Amino acid sequence: MARPRSRRGGQTRDGWVLMLPVVVLLGLFLVAPVLMALWVSVSDWRGNGSPFGGDVGFVGLENYRQILAGGGLAERDFGTSLRNNLFYVVLVVPLQTVLALLLAVLVTRRSLRGRGFFRTAFYFPSVTSSVAITVLWLFLFSTSGVVNKILGWVGLNGPAWFQDPRGVLHLLLGAVGVDRAPAALGEHGFLGITWWDWVAGPSVAMSAFVLMAVFTTSGTFMLLFIAALNNIGDEIEEAGLIDGANAWQRFRHVTLPMLRPTLFTVLTLGLIGTWQVFDQIYTGTQGGPAKTTLTPAYLSFQSAFVNQRWGQGAAIAFVLFAIIVVLTLVQRWALSEDRGSRGERARAAAVRAGATARRQGGGVTGGAA
Repeated sequence: MARPRSRRGGQTRDGWVLMLPVVVLLGLFLVAPVLMALWVSVSDWRGNGSPFGGDVGFVGLENYRQILAGGGLAERDFGTSLRNNLFYVVLVVPLQTVLALLLAVLVTRRSLRGRGFFRTAFYFPSVTSSVAITVLWLFLFSTSGVVNKILGWVGLNGPAWFQDPRGVLHLLLGAVGVDRAPAALGEHGFLGITWWDWVAGPSVAMSAFVLMAVFTTSGTFMLLFIAALNNIGDEIEEAGLIDGANAWQRFRHVTLPMLRPTLFTVLTLGLIGTWQVFDQIYTGTQGGPAKTTLTPAYLSFQSAFVNQRWGQGAAIAFVLFAIIVVLTLVQRWALSEDRGSRGERARAAAVRAGATARRQGGGVTGGAA
């Protein structure tokens, strides 16, 4: 009886020995930097010397208070960056998800010739350097760029995209005569900016970044949807066809529910990536014009590396991390299997059961023949 127990103990020890290099690397390059950044966020370290030196003081939650309730420029900049990034997320994530799904459905159709070419063409922007794409975008959306020339062909005067700080929603409200903030929105606010500024919408400059993000990321998510669509199998599609469902009904009630795990992955990756947008802002506008493309990730960099306020920079990073975690959990709850419609689950299960029965029946018939 002692030998199996001794063998299991040896296997456990061997397992830990094999895992030890990974554990050490994770501790050295992940856990230790996170703990160090956490200490910096509650200290007054200015970037000189070691953050654990004797001249570095503990300030508690002061850095967090300054960006969340300080009432000064730090709070206003943080509120502005959150507003800008929020509109960026709200626009980019749904648009890139829908476009990626449409492209995946298109290039998986057997009737489409040259599917390999289209898959490569749609995926190509995703493997191109974001810096190169940003420079290209600055050229296309310049005042005399290609985009404004195309708009000129249809009689529209294109804006100076990356120099225009006006909010899109404010522009739409101005078109119907609403040029000033109502008292309820102009006299109250949150995080240092008024509610009227919160509803300004993405600036014209940020709108160009939204289009760029959708253009560059849809190809990557298209590959995930292609893999999921190929795993569904033709028998599921044929079962829905035999049951009399048209193309839209098969997609809506059979294919889409079966894509739920992939949809969750795409939305989660999109959510994390859009809240962490940095390189496009750094290369393109560095937060301008009038801070309307400022994002929390870029503000964290600017506070730490430019203004030498490392505590505030680290605090912004941890608040951003908390926002991403909370929104991911909410998204997971919203897309969980239990949240799905009972009718949809029943229809999808019935189609899968029918397809399985037909496949098994075909196999039996084929074996008898």
